Formats: sequence, C-alpha cells, structure tokens
Amino acid sequence: MKEIVLGGRVLITGRGSLASLRGLAAKRALIVTGGSAMQKSGVLARVEELLRAGGGVCEVFSGVRPNPDPQAVLAGLERMRRFKPDTVVAVGGGSAIDAAKVMALLFEHPVGRFADLAEATLPNSRSLIRLVAIPSTSGTGAEVTKAAVITFPDRNLKIGLKSEALVPDVAILDAELAMTMPPSLVAETGLDAVTHAVECYINPNLDDFTEPLAREAVAGLLEWLPVSYREKTLDSREKVHNYQCMAGLAFTNVGLGMAHGIAHAIGGKFGLGHGLINAIALPEVLAFNSRDAEVARRLGRLAQTVGAEDFVQAVRKLNRLLAIPASFRATGLGEEAFRQALPELVANSLQGSTRVNPVKMDAESMAAVLERLYFGR
Repeated sequence: MKEIVLGGRVLITGRGSLASLRGLAAKRALIVTGGSAMQKSGVLARVEELLRAGGGVCEVFSGVRPNPDPQAVLAGLERMRRFKPDTVVAVGGGSAIDAAKVMALLFEHPVGRFADLAEATLPNSRSLIRLVAIPSTSGTGAEVTKAAVITFPDRNLKIGLKSEALVPDVAILDAELAMTMPPSLVAETGLDAVTHAVECYINPNLDDFTEPLAREAVAGLLEWLPVSYREKTLDSREKVHNYQCMAGLAFTNVGLGMAHGIAHAIGGKFGLGHGLINAIALPEVLAFNSRDAEVARRLGRLAQTVGAEDFVQAVRKLNRLLAIPASFRATGLGEEAFRQALPELVANSLQGSTRVNPVKMDAESMAAVLERLYFGR
C-alpha cells in the first residue's frame, strides 16, 4: 500500500496569481523571506499590500540565508510566538520556504532539542497555522513537497526532514517572480529540478501515477531551461517554473538518489550551492547507476523522450550550455581540503537519499565516485 500526496489544499498557477493572496483572508500573516532580492524587486511590498487588502495585519521575518540552519529556524519560531500568526507566507527561494515549513511545524509541535528532529518521527498533521509557499526560484519544488532541508553545522551535513505536515496548504506559482533570477541562478536551480525529476524516474519506488509527472518534467525542463537561461522570456520562465513543480510533486512521493546524498554532504561541509552540486554530480551518478539493467532501460526511454541518443550525454551537454563547471575542483574547492574531508564526505554521502539509490552503495564505491566528481574524470 502507498499513499500519494499531490501537494496541499490548492495549487494556484498563472501569471499574476500572486493576487490570490488578497482572497486568503489572513488575519495575522507572518511573511518569511530571504535576503534583499524580494525587497529590491518590489515583490515583498506587493505581498504585504495584498495581505493587508484582504483585511489582515502582517509582519516580515527576513534574512533567511541559503542553507538554513537550526539557528535561523529558531529565530523565526521566536518571532512567530511573539506575533501569533494564523498564516505563514513564505516567499523567495527554497531556503526561505524550507525554514518557514519547519517553523510552522514547530510552532504547533514543539520539541525539546532541535537536533532531535534529525532522527525523530515527525507529526503528520498541522491545524493551527495555514502555510502558503510562493517560490521565486525554479528548482526546489519546496512549495509542494513534504521535505524541508536544514543544515546541521555540528554534523557538516544537510538533512531532509520529512512529514506531510511540511506540505504547504497553498502553493502559488507566479512566473513573474521568476523573472528576478539572474542566469546563474536559473541554471543552478533549474538543474536541481532536472536532478529531482531524473532521480525520481530511475528510483525503484517509481509508480504509475508519478512516472508521467517525472518523465514530462524531464522533457519540459530539457527543452525550456536553456531558453530561460539564454533569453529570459516570461514564456520560458513560466514553463520552467511549472515543470520544476511537477518534478517536486513526483519526487516527494518516490524519493531521489545518490546525487542528492552527495549534494547534502558536499553542501553541508563546504557550503556550495545545492543546485550546482547536483548539476556536477548528476551525469556521473547516472553513468554509475546505469550498471543496473532497469536504470539503463529507463534512461533509454528518457533519451527517446528528449530526442537524444544517450541521456547521460544529453545531461552533460545541458551542463555545458548552462556554464556548469565540469568538476568540484573547477568550482574552486581546494584539493587539500577535499582530501582531508573525504572520509567524512563518504560517510555523509551514504546517508539520506543515497539509501534509496538504485545501486546499493558502500564506502569504497562512494569514495571512487567522489574522486571522479572532484577531478572530473
């Protein structure tokens, strides 16, 4: 038996859909956002205006940095306890949305020690807070997933907390927000979405309902992501925004794989961007996993879907088009630092999503994969 959850209560799409905030009738709304991007673009002021037009009062909790850690979540939770919102509106990138998701959960279900969340079985419901997610980047799918990625600095590791209570009640996909992204962010977040869709598609847990979501997300992203990167048209940004959400709907019900296990380890240790790490890792991970006959068959079908002879080579070509470095070394990560951290990276990379990788991994195999990713061999 398997339960499939395709998002929260409602998914609102279309240009100008941000205006739907007016109809939420939120009495007390806490807006959670990242640095200054949403403020500079005018999106934050528009969100406040719409919420107030709906008859509510609102406050802003800003400054959520990339790779949110327990300190960021707990600071937001303290603001929630003072303000006592009935609605939390997360607007911005995946980091702001992930932080807001955990804040909303802990507001209703307090824990003694934040560190215990990493191993705990989380509550599966939430009733006190309505959670609204409005992504401004096109990659994480956080607006519809039951996961929130938090960095635990004491463990040099990112951990995906999972619970149906983390699924936002309302997701708003307004492509006009995606127009604020520079090309480098388009590339990295978009390739994060590609990794979600592909790892979901080759995951052994793939089912009849999520298979078409994952496959069409792959096809749509490979077609429209280069256009969005190169031309910055509203049409292309809207396509990528929608397809990345489809990838999120698929993988949250299926799981991912080794690329994400590696990304959480490298990102937790060295702070490189999540999408960038996934982009570098994905071709090598796919080549490694293709030793599994079923994975090879599914990659063959993806190649047919996107009109390529070899899907791994199609991903490598996409990386080149989007100016993705060919190795971890090419990002500026020093060899000495990598060598010293390798035992820890191996151990951490074997955790999380790697546990459901199509090919079972051990320390020796993981070390070899990491070596190839670092040197680009």
